[in-house]
Amino acid sequence: MAKESMKARERKREKMVAKYAAKRAELKAAGEWDKLQQLPANSSKVRVHNRCGLTGRPRGYMRQFGVSRVTFREMALAGKIPGVKKASW
Repeated sequence: MAKESMKARERKREKMVAKYAAKRAELKAAGEWDKLQQLPANSSKVRVHNRCGLTGRPRGYMRQFGVSRVTFREMALAGKIPGVKKASW
């Protein structure tokens, strides 16, 4: 499980990206690169890292489900994800 501070930092980045999205798009369209650089670094969309919604794990993230591979496997085996079951042949 990730530290609470890491999860909080990611949430903070997501809020900042949403806050500055329109302003960044406007400055990019106008080609004002010097003003764009004066905005906070964390307002850039590429700074956000996908994390598991339940554990905060940064690696092995499955976009379709919003959780890490480990959490996905546990939930699938427990039958908590509809339509997903362990393969056997």
